[in-house]
Amino acid sequence: MTDQSKRQAANDEPFPAATDRANDQRILESWAKNATPWTTAIREQQIASRRLATDQAIIDAITDFAPGSVLDVGCGEGWLVRALTVRGILASGVDAIPALIAQARRAGPEAYYLASYQDITHGQFRFQADTLVCNFSLFGKSSVETLFAALGTLLPNSGQLIVQTLHPLAACGDQPYRDGWRIGSWQGFNRDFIDPPPWYFRTLASWVGLFVGNGFELTEIREPSNPDTNQPLSILFIATVKLRT
Repeated sequence: MTDQSKRQAANDEPFPAATDRANDQRILESWAKNATPWTTAIREQQIASRRLATDQAIIDAITDFAPGSVLDVGCGEGWLVRALTVRGILASGVDAIPALIAQARRAGPEAYYLASYQDITHGQFRFQADTLVCNFSLFGKSSVETLFAALGTLLPNSGQLIVQTLHPLAACGDQPYRDGWRIGSWQGFNRDFIDPPPWYFRTLASWVGLFVGNGFELTEIREPSNPDTNQPLSILFIATVKLRT
């Protein structure tokens, strides 16, 4: 079971017509419905790609730069915040799903906040952190694009943004290699998961454009891979805010 499998389109049929806002809302609704099985899957380490490489990859990417403070944007049930805290890093998390924030708060004393990407974009959620992390939490279109536009202005000079997401080559499957909405799937997960959310596929060039076009300078791209097959399991972007005068 991999992170890619939960988002892999079931077939090559066109995605049903819907607005970006409607699809972004469907993503939130799906995660709300699946908060409990997702928490179980994470805490029982049921996702093979995370066990093999991607969990350690995001921890290494953060700790390599010894940040003063970290905000995990789309923190889910809080595993990464807890992992950073035990390593002596001041970390907190924010997520739009009440059930996931509740799970995070029950698991530890760290600070967790309930807020959506729109709340961040519109200044309704204020944060103080020199490093922002989005770990497999950017699956929409307009919501992600407006979030990126805001983060470049909200982070301090030389602040960092670290994003781990599905590797475009691995996630594309047999479909055309171009940006677009895809049909979601919980293939590889247990039967407790229902109503898979749609997700917006981005090419590598599209991801790079999000960073560069919103005031970030990409400093490194990492490609965590399966140690047995050497096939990519994810892609990890490390960027800094360009100096503002």
